[in-house]
Amino acid sequence: MNQILTFLAAEEAAKGNWFTQYGGTIILIVAMIAIFYFFMYRPQKKQEKEAKEMKDNLQVGDEITTIGGIIGEVVSIKDETCVIETTRDKCKIRILKSAISKVDVHANEK
Repeated sequence: MNQILTFLAAEEAAKGNWFTQYGGTIILIVAMIAIFYFFMYRPQKKQEKEAKEMKDNLQVGDEITTIGGIIGEVVSIKDETCVIETTRDKCKIRILKSAISKVDVHANEK
């Protein structure tokens, strides 16, 4: 009987506990998720937030560049669209706010 108990105790000691077996793997997976979050997801959300803020703060008179490369000055703004003036000939184009890439010059900086 004593030999059986000794054998079972030795077998349990050889196996180790649950954390000893799987702890390193779990820590590695958690570290990979944290790296993914901090290097990919978080910066993307920050960039989306800045783009939304830029489009919400758009004013008449701002000089903008569209995603397609058209440069113009904002003439009027509606909910989802705005009208820009592109040349000295007063050529006006209506575009979606989502097509605005960046604001080059703000109206109050001119």
